[in-house]
This record gives sequence, C-alpha cells and structure tokens, in this order.
Amino acid sequence: MCKVKEDTKVKTGKYEIDMCNGSIMDKLISFSLPLMISSILQLMFNAVDIIVVGRFSGSQALAAVGATTALINIFTNLFIGISLGANVLAARYFAAGKAKEMSEAVHTAISLALISGIAMAFVGVGASRFALELMATPSDVIDQSAVYMRIYFMGMPFFMLYNYGAAVLRAVGDTKRPLLFLLAAGLANVVLDLLLVIVIPLGVAGVAIGTVTSQMISCILVIRCLCRSEGSYRLSFSRLGIKGIYLKRIFQVGIPAGIQSTVITFSNVLLQSSVNSFGSTAMAGYTAANNILGFLYVAVNAVTQACMSFTSQNYSVGKLKRMDRVLLDCILLSAGAAAVLGVGAYVFGSQILSIYTADPEVIQCGLEILAITTVPYFLCGIMDLFPGAMRGMGHSAVPMILSVIGTVGTRILWIYVFFPQHKSLYFLFISYPGSWIATIVMQAVCFWFVRRKCIQEMKLANG
Repeated sequence: MCKVKEDTKVKTGKYEIDMCNGSIMDKLISFSLPLMISSILQLMFNAVDIIVVGRFSGSQALAAVGATTALINIFTNLFIGISLGANVLAARYFAAGKAKEMSEAVHTAISLALISGIAMAFVGVGASRFALELMATPSDVIDQSAVYMRIYFMGMPFFMLYNYGAAVLRAVGDTKRPLLFLLAAGLANVVLDLLLVIVIPLGVAGVAIGTVTSQMISCILVIRCLCRSEGSYRLSFSRLGIKGIYLKRIFQVGIPAGIQSTVITFSNVLLQSSVNSFGSTAMAGYTAANNILGFLYVAVNAVTQACMSFTSQNYSVGKLKRMDRVLLDCILLSAGAAAVLGVGAYVFGSQILSIYTADPEVIQCGLEILAITTVPYFLCGIMDLFPGAMRGMGHSAVPMILSVIGTVGTRILWIYVFFPQHKSLYFLFISYPGSWIATIVMQAVCFWFVRRKCIQEMKLANG
C-alpha cells in the first residue's frame, strides 16, 4: 500500500544518499556516476582479458573466450536478477526506518548469495563442455572455451557474494565504496593477466585465474565493508541464515527480473549460434564488438539501478509525484549518456576495435555489428527504465513477461524468419534496435497501468 509521508526524512551516513527529499538530478548523478564508472572499470579490466589473450595467444584464443560469454550469463543472470529483489527490499526498509527488518533482509540475502554461488560452481564446472557443444562451438576453440568456463565458475561464490553485498550498499545510496573495491580488484586482474599470459604463457587459463582472483578480492572487500558498517545493514556471520518471509519478498521482485535477464540472454545464445555459423573470425569480431556494447550497457544500467533504488525508497513513503520526477530525470540522464557513448563508439569504431585485435577481417566483422547497434543504443536505456521503475514499486512479473515477448520474441522471429534470407552480420543485428522499440511501447503502456493502480491504493489508504 502507498502511504503519504511527504515530510519523511531519511537519516543518512557519510556514504548514504537521502533519496526521498531535496533535488533529484544531482542525487541521481551522485548515485549513478560512481556505479557507472565502477561498471566501466570492471569492463575495462575484463577487456584486458580479451586484449591480452587476443594479442598474445591469437584469434582462436580470443574466440574461445568470447564463445563463453553468453553461456556464463545464462548461468549467472537468474541469481544476479534475484539480487535486484534484495536491493528493492533493503531500500524500502531503509527509507521506512525499519532497522530490524533491514538487518534480517540483509542476512537472508547474503546467505542466499553464498548458497547459490556454491551451487553454480558445481553446475558450471560439470556442464561447461556439454553446453558449449549444444551451442555448436567450433572444434578449433571448444577445448580452450571449456577450460576458461570451468575455472571461471570456480569463482562463483565470490562473484555472488560481491554482487549481493553491493546490492545492499546501493539500496542505501552507497555506490562509492564498491567503486574503490572494483578498482583494487581490477588492478589485481590486470597484473595477473600480464603475468599469467605473457610471462607464464597459460593462455585462456591464465585470464580465467586472474578473473577469479579479482572476484575474490572484491568479495572480501565488500563483505568486510558490511561487517564494519554501523547502520542497520551491518553484517554479522553469526546471524547468517535464511528467513522465509524475507526470501519470499526478495523472490517476488528478483525471480521475474532474473528470469527476464536469463531468457534475454538465451536469445543472445541463439544469436551467438548464428554468429558461430560465420566461423571463428566473425566470432572474434563479435567478441570485440560485444565488449564495446558492454560499455554502453553498463552506462545506461547504472541509471536503471538508480531509478529502481530511488523509486523503491520513495514508494515506501508514498511520494508518487517524486517517483514520476525520478523516472523523467532518469530518461534524460540515460539517453544523454547513451547518445554520447554510442555516437563515440560508432565514429571511432575502427580505432577501438584495433585495440582488441590487429586482424583486419576481425575488425571488419566488428564494424558491421557496431554500425547498427551503437547510435540507437539510447533506446535500450529507455527500455530498461520502465521495468526498473515498476520493480521499485514491487511489480516485477508483468514487466518480465513484456520484456521477454518484446526482446526475445522479436529476436527469435528475426533469427529464424528474416535472417536466413539475408545472411550478414549487419542484418542479423538489426534485431537489436527492433526489439528495443517493440519493448519500449509495451513497457510504457504497462507502466501507465501500474502507476494508476498505485494512485488508487494511495486514495484507499487515505480514506
């Protein structure tokens, strides 16, 4: 139920943000910018994996690492999506000043992260090669891809604990300390990549070991931060455990978000299979281009995370008009960031791709993909903002269904109906902007109904 508490003041600490009072845009920027920078730094450090392996181990090794991306995302995105449920729940309790509920939700979320990380490690290590075979991964790269995936999945407990811990910090507006944690972990990753690929020529195994080690470092830092916090989100190992009521509330928002992300990633696996049909050169080009698109995605996703956290806190205290202003400001911020980065990636595509590889054929394949995906990328940001706002209000199932229909449905239709008639990488990736437009239309209509329902609830709450 929405309850009006226009005079609500949220007590904030040094790293926290009062999302329910005062100006909005500057706080959105204060929240989004460190998250955006940390995500971009993380991708840059991941790009070092690709650059080092591509430059010093060859195009086949580059293709081997790239072939694992979509599969790894399928395994991880469900649980990363569930962390959004933890973020929304923690943000509500924090804004409402419910210290006991906040603490129990945090301990439930961290326990869930540990259990799911261990489970994913076993499943990922055991199923890696089988999954790669299902994707028709070429025989000249499948052995290296399997090695990379198995080592990568051994670090899943660290990966999950960091992401859930960071979700708790985001709920209270703290995106600055996770930035410092990722910086430290990323620098370690770069040093290990150089050591384990160039000095000790371990190839894809070397970059995988470097990635897992960096995940362990970021995990230790975020858990240490939570354990030393003075607020209601302080973590105590003796209180770890799962309480059903909080797990249910986390799942209500998180599972639809995770399913959405997983199913969309599955459509990307189908797309990866289509790319694989062009051979290892196209795969390497897609790996480099997809890494560049990753920079655009994390920029707009940072704003989506801000929208969800700000909406959740304001929803908990009944500030509907402020929620509307949050969404509008987020649209402006997301579209602006995507336009600048997208046009930059389009104009300087050749130069950026040449960082990843010196092979002109690989660069040309990458350019075909960037030509149709970069400039309209602001549409992807807008597409994600509407579901983000609705999740902040506790409505996650219907946005999930619409995203699956709009994004996955459009891409599957494109891959199996239109693409066979016009086989080129450029034509294949037209499915990206097409799916964004279709999904925006459906999500905007859904948001209107959700907002109207919230108004009705508010009227009932006030008699």
